[in-house]
Amino acid sequence: MIHEHEKLDHRVQRWIFKQGWTGLREIQCLAIEPILSEKTDVLISASTAAGKTEAFFLPALSAIAVQETGVGILYVSPLKALINDQDRRLESLSDLLEIPVTPWHGDSSKGRKKKLKASPSGVVLITPESLESLLIRDSDWIRAAFSNLKYIVIDEFHAFIGSERGHHLLSLLHRLEHLIGRLETPIPRVALSATLGELEKVPLSLRPNRSLPCKIVKDTHSTSTLKVQVKGYVNPANLATESSNDAEYTICQDLFKFCRGGNHLVFANSRSRTENIAATLSDFCEEKIVPNEFFPHHGSLSKDLRESLEKRLQQEHYPTTAICTMTLELGIDIGKVNSVIQVTAPHSISSLRQRMGRSGRRGGASILRMLIAEAELTKDSSVIDKLRLELIQSLAMIRLLIGSKWYEPADTSLYHFSTLLHQVLAVTAQWGGIRPEQLFSLLCKDGPFQNVNVENFKALLVHMGKKELITQLGSGELVLGLLGEKLTSHYSFYAVFKTPEEFRIVRGTKSLGTLPVDSLVLEGQHIVFGGKRWKVNDIDSEKKVIYVEHAKGGKPPKFGGAGLNIHDVVRQEMFQILKDGDYKISVGDQKVDFADSAARELFGESVRYFEGAKLSREPLLQAGNTTYIFPWLGDKVVNTIVALLIQHGFEAGAYAGVIEVEKASLESVRSTLLKLASMELPTETELAQQVLEKRIEKFDEFLPESTLSIGYGAKAFDMTNTEAWLKKIKTQTDCLI
Repeated sequence: MIHEHEKLDHRVQRWIFKQGWTGLREIQCLAIEPILSEKTDVLISASTAAGKTEAFFLPALSAIAVQETGVGILYVSPLKALINDQDRRLESLSDLLEIPVTPWHGDSSKGRKKKLKASPSGVVLITPESLESLLIRDSDWIRAAFSNLKYIVIDEFHAFIGSERGHHLLSLLHRLEHLIGRLETPIPRVALSATLGELEKVPLSLRPNRSLPCKIVKDTHSTSTLKVQVKGYVNPANLATESSNDAEYTICQDLFKFCRGGNHLVFANSRSRTENIAATLSDFCEEKIVPNEFFPHHGSLSKDLRESLEKRLQQEHYPTTAICTMTLELGIDIGKVNSVIQVTAPHSISSLRQRMGRSGRRGGASILRMLIAEAELTKDSSVIDKLRLELIQSLAMIRLLIGSKWYEPADTSLYHFSTLLHQVLAVTAQWGGIRPEQLFSLLCKDGPFQNVNVENFKALLVHMGKKELITQLGSGELVLGLLGEKLTSHYSFYAVFKTPEEFRIVRGTKSLGTLPVDSLVLEGQHIVFGGKRWKVNDIDSEKKVIYVEHAKGGKPPKFGGAGLNIHDVVRQEMFQILKDGDYKISVGDQKVDFADSAARELFGESVRYFEGAKLSREPLLQAGNTTYIFPWLGDKVVNTIVALLIQHGFEAGAYAGVIEVEKASLESVRSTLLKLASMELPTETELAQQVLEKRIEKFDEFLPESTLSIGYGAKAFDMTNTEAWLKKIKTQTDCLI
């Protein structure tokens, strides 16, 4: 492996020498042979800043160095900013090899695009949406320009995998191979990522039809140093207004202390919290009469504001802290970041690892601080607050990340009907007309939508015909209908994703505010909004309104666990931590404590309540006239139990994985669960039929109700694991009798 670099073009070897490198890294050596072979897909998995990009480009550029015509490498990125960053990073090497590199997205130079159009060659850096635009508008040029394509590389593959946009990308790549006649001799795909769960299953997500084998290249000798601390805060009860006693204010004081004078990233999850923290820190600078170095960064800000902050971070001339959402999570090079700070529990372990990797990029230790505020306990505190579940979730995620090196795997059970409908329109627009059986073969049988059967596909096409999205000619060919023409001719068509729809929450005639509907909302369900409990009475999908009434009950929990679906493994780890009364990470024969004294005290409160309520062996708990259910499983199972209980006449809601059943005795709830364990349960699709608002993806509004229920059911519910949990409850009860 020491001499692997000798297989590279001599100019690439010279470039490596000029960088002053003592040698190639392990993954860079391991990737050379499979990439140069051009006979296999390659998955390169290594931590952030471990040299994944070079692991691909050093051999790939060597392979196309003598290619005279046609694009040799297609690089696909989830972000325009990442493309611009890659363009800059490739400049010296591509100049040495005299290989042109062309960024292609909405903000790219028209001159460079024009040059590529006239003389296609080298490397094209593109987003999926721009590739879709080219396939529809300029497929003849694509066929000619990409006829000699040697590699397709997907950066930050975890950002695509399992999502609507990821399925869109897989469909685009399959359509590209079809267009240039490469289905029999597929173009090797190379995926780069730092955070992929169940690595051995990822090749199926990279090429669902398995027409090429896949070589997995991973870093086995990484010795990066991680420094982690969880800090706890207590938010005093009954604070009338924001004050210096408020936990958020105290957190901002600590952020000012930790970050002032350096370069840091603070992830605050929501846009509103991002703005609030940035404004408070900016006020602190003004009070102390010092230059401001704290700036917000999120998707709603203008492009100019975001890019100026990114440049400021890259330059490292001035101390800069970005308070951000997910926008700075991916791999755009933002220079040396001293530390990453997570305020509130992260959405996922994959996301946490990606964020953590943003610091320590130049050889130093990766530093992660997690700042978690819990509510001061009173006699009215909710069970969730007493269990300190935001803190416990944070501790569990860190343990899984560092102790087990576990990340969430992709959910391959989904149908992605919204994206399939989009692709039916896109392919029809690209070819002008196409037969139904050709569409099914291209998109489903051999393409990425392999969960969709002929019956589902026929129902989709028939409904699209009724909606005038497509129409069938006498010859049998499908062409675009009036609405289909209108949709595909607008620039907004190329993207398959959208931000969640905001629904107004209305009580009587009074509007309480808006809520993004991106998770389960059922009629009869209980939700927390604006610090109060509400019962959902009705949902008006057309007017985008959720009608509620005040729900009596104890004080609502501070932490609702809202956000992306939490995985079963995370909740099981939370249970294990509480059962053992220990969150520390084993390193050799020692246990490492990563919590400060305040967090340890909060953890002690949690364990004492857990033990006092006998939750290690009892999944049900009665408090007042509310019964709580603790499945200690992911949100799909929790959603399923809630939906089943509502079907059986209960008023139920779920917060942070705990199910609250209002006005119900423990005996009546247990009796219903035992009954459910012994009966034939509805399918995920049947459960989805009772959900009034299922249209959460961009093209869901054009789907038939039956198809929508199939897709939503797979996304929101998990009947198999729910049945297993119910049977476990029955077995435990039988043993006690």
